[in-house]
Amino acid sequence: MTTGKLEVSQQAVTNPDQLRAEWEDLESRSAPTVFLSWQWLGHWLDVYEPDARVLRVTDNGRLIGLGMVVASDERRHGLLRSRCLRLHQTGSKVLDQIWIEYNGFLAEHGRDRDVSSACLEFLEAQRDTWDEFVVGAIDADEADFYARTMGLFKHVRWEAPCYGVDLDQLRRSGRHYLDTLSRNTRYQINRAHRLYEERGPVELIRPDNVDEALAVFDSIGPRHLERWGSGPDQSGFANPDFVRFHRSLIRSQWPEGGVDLVSVRAGDDVIASFYNLLHNQVVYFYLGGMMTEADNKLKPGLLGHSLCIEDYRQHGFHYYDFMGGDERYKSNLGECHRQLVQVALQRPRFKLKLENALREAKHHWLGEPGAGYGR
Repeated sequence: MTTGKLEVSQQAVTNPDQLRAEWEDLESRSAPTVFLSWQWLGHWLDVYEPDARVLRVTDNGRLIGLGMVVASDERRHGLLRSRCLRLHQTGSKVLDQIWIEYNGFLAEHGRDRDVSSACLEFLEAQRDTWDEFVVGAIDADEADFYARTMGLFKHVRWEAPCYGVDLDQLRRSGRHYLDTLSRNTRYQINRAHRLYEERGPVELIRPDNVDEALAVFDSIGPRHLERWGSGPDQSGFANPDFVRFHRSLIRSQWPEGGVDLVSVRAGDDVIASFYNLLHNQVVYFYLGGMMTEADNKLKPGLLGHSLCIEDYRQHGFHYYDFMGGDERYKSNLGECHRQLVQVALQRPRFKLKLENALREAKHHWLGEPGAGYGR
């Protein structure tokens, strides 16, 4: 299909090696987050083997854009069946619990909106084959652009702010990270540090090999389950497919420097462990496990993050990204830098209009906000 002067094509993933070469070449001409890199999406294809179709955008034969969509049926309320297209997700809750963030189309520098428009217009032309285009988690402004481009109703399924720390700015300022925090947060971290030092030296430790890295990841599981629970949409450690994905990712990416497993030790106690994704000198905090303490003066999470942030600053990383979530510790430790949403762009189907009308009536009756839900 021709969109303006751009050509858009779609085909199944028949040659992963060729796709990898194309993807990595385009990556070298763009600045993707880790979730649009081959580091993440190539692994997603390899581990889950989704029935994905590749969108390729070319400008006079030059590849400038890529994306992958998956078709699946979604059933809601026991009755409603919706044909969904998803961007870089499968439609299976257990597989999608790995939860992509900063989603979108991979595009050459300066061509982001051109590529997005071309892909969206291409998908819109297939209007008879799907009811909803589900995209998440994506920048809220980008979601608005998608909805305007396709001329579709935007239903927000989930939303959350993103917090992070600009390590480049911190280095330029010449200040220690703790000096940038509020007086109360700084006091809590310093007090916890002093109390933990009563057990012995407080230090960051990292694994020496892949097996040790996997052992750190596995050790996070019980603490993560205790904190978040083992039910649906709670801790991913209750989901074997989630664990399988990340153990495989660690096995392939730890030797390449694509993941980092960091633990904080106080004397003989490991009080916190963190699993971070690394890409283009950006740290993406993915998950962690903290020791449960009876004394609320002990803050293993706050202390651990502050030590990691200072460590990454000293090692030349650009940014420490807490990613999506409105947990209090994120706002205490970082600055809000964007809003993420998961949206369903809906065709004007009667069944979807009825569902939205009933949803709005329920929210009005209960006095709840009409958009978004927790993951």
